[in-house]
Amino acid sequence: MQTNPTYSSLVAVGDSFTEGMSDLLPDGSYRGWADVLAGRMAARTPGFRYANLAVRGKLIAQIVDEQVDLAAAMGADVVTLVGGLNDTLRPKCDMGRVRELLTEAVERLAPSCKQLVLMRSPGRQGPVLERFRPRMEELFACVDDLAARHGALIVDLYGAPSLADPRLWDVDRLHLTAEGHRRVAEAVWQTLGYEAEDTEWRTPLPPTAPPTWLARRTADVRFTRQHLLPWIGRRLTGRSSGDGRPAKRPDLLPYEDPAV
Repeated sequence: MQTNPTYSSLVAVGDSFTEGMSDLLPDGSYRGWADVLAGRMAARTPGFRYANLAVRGKLIAQIVDEQVDLAAAMGADVVTLVGGLNDTLRPKCDMGRVRELLTEAVERLAPSCKQLVLMRSPGRQGPVLERFRPRMEELFACVDDLAARHGALIVDLYGAPSLADPRLWDVDRLHLTAEGHRRVAEAVWQTLGYEAEDTEWRTPLPPTAPPTWLARRTADVRFTRQHLLPWIGRRLTGRSSGDGRPAKRPDLLPYEDPAV
């Protein structure tokens, strides 16, 4: 890892986490940590180019089939790859196949860029994480091994206390808030070797009074109606939230701030 490096391009590969849900912009699009990171890198490097191929709902097989070769062909300085977590959250998941596909993705991407970045994804506290924790940790062990073998950097979000706080997660309980995405961008920024802008990104939020029983039940009902039941419906019918949706930045072009 360099100190205060100069990178001229970034390509982000993955699913909704990298697309930027739920860091919502006024026009209804999503920003997310990858956009924030690209903006910081562009401020240091004139002519900086950025592509974001991530699409919500994608499984690792779809990421490999639809994004990896495109990303490799771009020849970017930095490529970020985060995938496989959607697979671990499915009722049935072949972890052996997930590991094979993640390995295939890394083997294609690592030679195509100056620096490949992998992540141990964040996980909020609660029963969902506990149910799927063994699969997630098996996925992260694979990430660790691949990084060691291919010279990739690892951003450990799973081990960050701040990102386990439910207050940094949207009401759907699957995606980070704007503040959560900002902290992820800071984590990647520092991992790439840039001087820290926020040395406390891992630090938990100050404690607040816990919500009342009624507030918790109201939130649970809203979550079930607006997010859980539609998610179950898509699983039962074989649909995905990303079906037919293009990448928001499919070409490696000079960076433009999506918030402007």
